[in-house]
Amino acid sequence: MSASKEAICASSEKEPEKPQLGWATTRYFVTFMLFLGMANAYVMRTNMSVAIVAMVNHTAIQQGEEILDDECGDRELEVDNGEDGEFPWSSSLQGYILSSFFYGYVITQIPFGILAKKYGALRFLGWGMLINSVFAFVVPVAAREGGVYGLCAVRFIQGLGEGPIVPCTHALLAKWIPPNERSRMGAAVYAGAQFGTIISMPLSGLLAEYGFSGGWPSIFYVFGVVGTIWSIAFLILIYEDPSSHPRIDEREKRYINDSLWGTDVIKSPPIPFKAIIKSLPFYAILFAHMGHNYGYETLMTELPTYMKQVLRFSLKSNGLLSSLPYLAMWLFSMFISVVADWMISSKRFTLTATRKIINSIGQYGPGLALIAASYTGCDRALTLAILTIGVGLNGGIYSGFKINHLDLTPRFAGFLMAITNCSANLAGLLAPIAAGNLINNKPTMGQWQIVFFIAAFVYIICGTFYNIFGSGERQFWDNPENDEHKPSLGNGNSASSTNNPPTARLSNGNSATLAITASESRQ
Repeated sequence: MSASKEAICASSEKEPEKPQLGWATTRYFVTFMLFLGMANAYVMRTNMSVAIVAMVNHTAIQQGEEILDDECGDRELEVDNGEDGEFPWSSSLQGYILSSFFYGYVITQIPFGILAKKYGALRFLGWGMLINSVFAFVVPVAAREGGVYGLCAVRFIQGLGEGPIVPCTHALLAKWIPPNERSRMGAAVYAGAQFGTIISMPLSGLLAEYGFSGGWPSIFYVFGVVGTIWSIAFLILIYEDPSSHPRIDEREKRYINDSLWGTDVIKSPPIPFKAIIKSLPFYAILFAHMGHNYGYETLMTELPTYMKQVLRFSLKSNGLLSSLPYLAMWLFSMFISVVADWMISSKRFTLTATRKIINSIGQYGPGLALIAASYTGCDRALTLAILTIGVGLNGGIYSGFKINHLDLTPRFAGFLMAITNCSANLAGLLAPIAAGNLINNKPTMGQWQIVFFIAAFVYIICGTFYNIFGSGERQFWDNPENDEHKPSLGNGNSASSTNNPPTARLSNGNSATLAITASESRQ
């Protein structure tokens, strides 16, 4: 073979050009803004969990009932002797108030998933979060003037506004993130949920105790301002996809589009409803998502109450210590995402095996921790340590089922996420209602043990279903065989096929070829 022919062959077979930081910054900025959006969404979701502890008049609702459990004495930390709140709401009523947000959140999932597929995800996400943020300012007035019904109505509207956050985020990730970066970027974005919780819980506790306008109202005013600023910035600075971005470097745009689709021309076939309904890997994600949400919402909405009623932490310590498990989850999710990408890129594990192994850590871990924590009795330090470790391990789900939609179907990932997230939040909104009715103003350790056991078994059963039926393979109904392969300008022939290595190839620095990665098209 002549030197010139060898050069041409070497050029056509070389690995894809590694994106340089100088021209590969746009998708990282999109990822960062989506991270902040997810953080804002979870701030709006969790701040009521801390605020309601300060809002309730515990003395008024005792009336012969003991609100604080006396099984754990006052041994280490002083009991919260702060002023009672304004509202005589029972435990079961508090459960309905906490769940009202999720009713609005749930009913918008599938509609926004379909609309985002047809009209784009960007504006639904930005305007939805703006509505969510603006109505945060109305929460104090609604509670004081409208009572339970007024507060539930406003929280319901906030839930409607937050509805687009997950399906639209997934749809944007599918358009902006190359396959070999999915675990890291996906985990980075969804880790915003833990970051928001970490910020929300301690800051809400401090604002409830020292804030303006009576304490707890300042929680909603402060976070309402932050959310409004992010929403406006997001609508101005972010674009739907690389092709519509006016300032993205042409090399980065080509790299992203060719990695995803094998062509700069992105096609959009209709949603294959029948094939999705018959897909077992889809149901594996669905049940894993439902199990996670039930367990996670149990912890997120009820942990501050448990720490006050049973472990007897003060309101200020409550918010700070309640956030520790989510700090652990945030840090672990970032660490395990790098491990997951290494498992895939090193070819030591198939994509399917990687998703199942990492997801098992993310769902069995918190399930076992909840069981263990229910037997720790009055040992505050041990209980908090076990819950922190368990919730920390829960971070594995972001490199497990949570990003698995993109493996099955890059084209319809947003729609699939809309379905699974809708169903998962239907399961999740049952968590505070179930806990409120099980406790029912009788916060004994035995009753809380039942709450923890239910959440633990849901985690484990749903995680097992995922391990049996889950997959990392790109599904036939995503239409991968019709993805175009752009010919190499170096030799005039197609430089890619589904048998090539799992990365996009660049030919002579000009056009890119391969659309479908090996990690998606074969295991």
